[in-house]
Amino acid sequence: MTFSLLHTQLLRAGCLSLGLFAAGQTLAAVPTEQVARLGQDLTPIGAEQAGNADGSIPAWTGGIGPDAGQRDANGFLSDPFSADQPLFTITAENLAQYQDKLTPGQLALFKRYPQTYRIPVYPSRRSVIMPKAYLDTSRLNAADTQLAEGGNGLLNYRSGGLPFAIPQNGLEVIWNHIGRYRGLTFQRMVVQASPQAGGAFTPSLIKQQLAYPAGLSDYAPAEMANVLYFYREEFLAPARMAGGVLLVHETINQVKEPRMAWQYSAGQRRVRRAPQIAYDSPGAEGMRTMDDLDLFNGSPDRFDWQLVGKKEIYIPYNSYQLGSPKLKYSDIIQPGHINPAHTRYELHRVWHVSATLKPGQRHVYSRRDLFIDEDSWQAAEADAYDGRGQLWRVSEGHGSFFYDQQAPQFSAETHYDVLSGRYAVNALYNEQPNAYQFGVPYSRKQFTPSALRAAGIR
Repeated sequence: MTFSLLHTQLLRAGCLSLGLFAAGQTLAAVPTEQVARLGQDLTPIGAEQAGNADGSIPAWTGGIGPDAGQRDANGFLSDPFSADQPLFTITAENLAQYQDKLTPGQLALFKRYPQTYRIPVYPSRRSVIMPKAYLDTSRLNAADTQLAEGGNGLLNYRSGGLPFAIPQNGLEVIWNHIGRYRGLTFQRMVVQASPQAGGAFTPSLIKQQLAYPAGLSDYAPAEMANVLYFYREEFLAPARMAGGVLLVHETINQVKEPRMAWQYSAGQRRVRRAPQIAYDSPGAEGMRTMDDLDLFNGSPDRFDWQLVGKKEIYIPYNSYQLGSPKLKYSDIIQPGHINPAHTRYELHRVWHVSATLKPGQRHVYSRRDLFIDEDSWQAAEADAYDGRGQLWRVSEGHGSFFYDQQAPQFSAETHYDVLSGRYAVNALYNEQPNAYQFGVPYSRKQFTPSALRAAGIR
C-alpha cells in the first residue's frame, strides 16, 4: 500500500471514528495552543525538537530516510552509523561517574555481573520518523483523544495514530507505548531463548503477525471501534512446540471488553479460548510475565500509573549491530546476559512512568517502572519489583529503526531475573533471512479463531 493511499484511508477512517464517538466526550484532550506546538518546538509526535544543554543529545532534524542505507539480498538493513565508535564504556569500575544517567535496573545488572556486564556508549542519533499519514492522524488524536473508564480505555481515538502526542499523565504515556507506530501491518520471524545459568539454550523460532485495524484491507471502523490490534503467533521450532498457534484481539478498553485470546493445540487439533494470556501469567519458561512482552503490553487497569517526569539516560538505541547477519545466536546469548560487545547505547530523553499495584488487585509485581523513548514512544528499560518491594526483573528493548519503512522495532528484547541469574531474550533474527516484512496485505479473516486450525496443521 502506498503512503498516499494509506494517508487517504487513515484520514477517512479517522473521520468515521470521530463520528462514532460524537455522542461521548468531545472536549479537546489538550488546548489548541498546545497542539500547535507539534512540528514547532515539539516533533510531530511530541518529543522535544531541541537538543540538551551540553549537546550530548542533538536536536531532532527529521530523522533518517530510506536512503540512509540499503537491504542486502536476504533483507538485512545496513547500519547507517557503522562508522561510529564508542565515546566510552561504562563498567563496574567507573560506574559512579555515570550512575545518575542509569536506571536502578541497569545498576542492578552491574552489581550482579560486575566482571562481564558493560554499557558501550555511542554518539546519540535521533533517527526516528514516522509516515506522514501516521503523523497527521496523531495530530488529530492529540486534539481529541481522551482517557475513558478510569484510564482503561480511549475515547475519540483514531486507529493509525498516536493517542497522546502531548501527554498529561502517566497513563497517557503508557497508552502511547501500547499504541505506538510499528508499521500498520507486519510479519516477523524471530527467535526466543531462555538460556540456562551456564549459557546453554534451545532457540524457539516464532512467526509473529500484527495488524492494526486501519491497515486491514477490509477495515470497518464501526465494527472494530474497540480493537487496538490483531496479533497471531505460531511456533515453528523446536519440534515439541511446533504447530502451536496463538491469536489475540487486543482491545482498547479491556475492562469493558477484555482481551480476547485463543490457542490452537497441534497435539489435540483443537482451538480453545485462552483467557490466561494476559497480565502475570508466566511466559518464556517463567522468565517473564505475559504483560512483560514488549516491556509492557495489555490492560493497564491493575496498576496506578504515575508520571515521574522526563530524564536523560543511556538506553539501547540504533541496535543495527545486534541485528547483524554476521552474528550467530550463540555470539549473542551468553551466561547471565547477552554479549555487550554487540550492543549500542546512547543518551536520550525518556519518559519515566512508575506503576504501583492497586489495592485489591493481584499481580506478581508490586511495582514496575518504565522508561520510554521520547522519539519513538517505545519502552527501552523496565524494572519490576516483587511483592516484598525488591527489584526482581530488568528488561531492555534494543531498538532499531527500520528506516526504509519508517518503523521502530527491536533487534532484541531481554528480560533479566537479577535474583536467579537467568534471563530470556526475544526478537532475535540474525540467522533468519527476510525476517521482517511490512505492509503485508492482511484481511480480518486471517485473524479469526477459524483461521488458527489451518495455520497449525503440520
